[in-house]
Amino acid sequence: MTKPLSPALKQYLLITGNYWAFTLTDGALRMLVVLHFYSLGYSGLAIAMLFLFYEIFGVITNLVGGWLGARIGLNNTMNIGLLLQILALGMLLLPAQYLVVPWVMAAQALSGIAKDLNKMSAKSSIKLLVADNAQHTLFKWVAVLTGSKNALKGVGFFIGGLLLSLYGFNTAVLLMLLMLSLVWLLSVSQLKADLGKSKTKPKFTELLSKSRAINLLSAARMLLFGARDVWFVIALPLTLASQFGWSHWAVGSFLALWVIGYGAVQSVTPALTKSPPGGRSLTRWVILLSVIPALIALALWLQWHSEAALIGGLLLFGAVFAVNSSLHSYMIIRYAKSDGVSLDVGFYYMANAMGRLLGTVLSGWLYQAYGLIACLWVSSALLAATVLVSSRLSKHQA
Repeated sequence: MTKPLSPALKQYLLITGNYWAFTLTDGALRMLVVLHFYSLGYSGLAIAMLFLFYEIFGVITNLVGGWLGARIGLNNTMNIGLLLQILALGMLLLPAQYLVVPWVMAAQALSGIAKDLNKMSAKSSIKLLVADNAQHTLFKWVAVLTGSKNALKGVGFFIGGLLLSLYGFNTAVLLMLLMLSLVWLLSVSQLKADLGKSKTKPKFTELLSKSRAINLLSAARMLLFGARDVWFVIALPLTLASQFGWSHWAVGSFLALWVIGYGAVQSVTPALTKSPPGGRSLTRWVILLSVIPALIALALWLQWHSEAALIGGLLLFGAVFAVNSSLHSYMIIRYAKSDGVSLDVGFYYMANAMGRLLGTVLSGWLYQAYGLIACLWVSSALLAATVLVSSRLSKHQA
């Protein structure tokens, strides 16, 4: 006779399924918007502007969302995130003549808020479902949730392109809206009612009141993701297209596969590192990562098998970065307080969003002014700063 699932495992599976469904629509929607508006004649810069609010609101949402989750419960913030994504999809169902840039930017802003509410809620919830003395289980659960999310985002890129080619923009958006509505109804009816609600109502002024360990980890996260996006978001795809002659479809497919592989490595990080990490482990992995962009930049400067060096370096960077990201995701859950966990997790992912925003802006400016090699050197410099911040975490325990 099959042993029944524990209540904690049932909640974990529900939260993970919820997060997976959202992530698929998020990745598919991004690809739908990019390809659809490119086919309408929008320039690359105009399409990039459609996602500007998506990133900016990520900073705000993570900070405020953590406070909100502690006051009203993570079940409510997760369900609000799903509902906002449904509304964002609904905004894009208008006829093409009404889908002007400001309207689509507003829909993307709503989607960005939804994404970060959902992510913050999912990551915070795990802390409450695993006993404090079961750190190996916590490490494994966080790695699976984080890695599967990124792999599914890459799958979402393919789904978005497939739906667009088979059914057109409006029907594709409608199908995603209907699927996510079913997930939302299931989540509302099954998710534990008081999950993550703080025993005391945290004041708004407590948003920035963090332990030194969490402040250091958040600073390291901001620098880490800034170092990735400073060359990955804009400089890399434009270089592949303009200098190496890759088609848009080839660039998009390669980056989608990269994201899937990145997520797969995140999921198996506990097997690679063997034990739950601390500050020293984090420092060692980021030292290894910091060398890779510098080596790619040197190969490009010397014109030594430039295309092969760039692709090989990117694959190596993705694998090592995935391990770093997975270690980070575990450590914030480990350091966060159990009561009002979303306050700490929200603050941390606010720093993550600031890193993405910083990297995206720097990527566009540096590439336009100095090219990809400059972006890679800045990436390596940001990672060197991450090493310095991470090394100070070695003195802290959870």
